[in-house]
Amino acid sequence: MLTLIRPADPSRDAAACAAIYAPYVTDNWVSFELDPPDAPEMARRMGEYGDSHAWIVAEAADGIAGYAYGSPHRSRAAYASSCDVAVYVDPAHARQGLGRALYAELFPLLARKGCHAAFAGIALPNEASVGLHEAMGFTPVGIYREVGWKLGGWRDVGWWQRLL
Repeated sequence: MLTLIRPADPSRDAAACAAIYAPYVTDNWVSFELDPPDAPEMARRMGEYGDSHAWIVAEAADGIAGYAYGSPHRSRAAYASSCDVAVYVDPAHARQGLGRALYAELFPLLARKGCHAAFAGIALPNEASVGLHEAMGFTPVGIYREVGWKLGGWRDVGWWQRLL
């Protein structure tokens, strides 16, 4: 049962977020990383993105159940009001509305920090992620065909956008 959605604390939450993320890296093509980040690297990312945009966690009775964050969309100055977003949920807590709850908390935080447009890159196929993003008001804007090689094959990435 979900107890709290709160800002991430790198020293307290990095190991749990790294553990949630690792199977998304190693077991499928959801993430285009090839090696899962360890807790110190996850803490670094949490600090960086938490400061510049936002990083939040969902804390359940049994520990961190999921997390979501915003990050820079591109480095050129005119992109500063756009951000990329991602959400990752522990499979034990999947299909319980946690992704929606995390995004519902994240989007106002990003808007207050000056983000106007949020983008989500989804490695395809991924019906669950497409469904979540479209339920949260994202619309498809295009597909990068065969943009990454992972797990023995070329992978497409679809892009979805939502104005905040």
